[in-house]
Amino acid sequence: MSDTPSPASAANPASPPPPPIQLRAATSADLDQLVPLLVRLKRLNEEFDPLLKVRADVDASARSLLAADLANPQSVVLAAEGSGSDRGKIVGVVRATVRERPFYVPEHEGVILDIYLLPLYRRHGVGEYLLAETTRLLKERGAGIVTAEFPTSNAIAVRFYAKRGFRPITAHHARGV
Repeated sequence: MSDTPSPASAANPASPPPPPIQLRAATSADLDQLVPLLVRLKRLNEEFDPLLKVRADVDASARSLLAADLANPQSVVLAAEGSGSDRGKIVGVVRATVRERPFYVPEHEGVILDIYLLPLYRRHGVGEYLLAETTRLLKERGAGIVTAEFPTSNAIAVRFYAKRGFRPITAHHARGV
């Protein structure tokens, strides 16, 4: 998972260039850089729907959640490091996990919970790369299907996933009480 092309893509000049990031498994040493990215995503979600209002303790919650994910062998937490002047800086985060589907086949579902990239790194094939690598890692952990969770009113996410063959299979409805 580096930013250098594989021998196969180097031999094939028609292959797209590698994305302007280096993707790697996140570690607990990355938490200080991952937390603000995850919080930015949650604040963005808040703009899509008032029922997604971010809590006052969002930073602590994000840190606790990411730490738990890092300790979970069924979870995938990836750090996308930038290039050029951003080399060594984490510019994107992925959170995903494998969970059981007790009533359905395939029995295990890889769930993409969060993908966030700083705006400068969008629209360069990075999202596609993150999705492909996350899917590969979820499959390695036993997932037979990959789903993505995001606000239904996030038209950008709807288009992104639909363009890559995802379609709605369940609906999650809510109302305030």
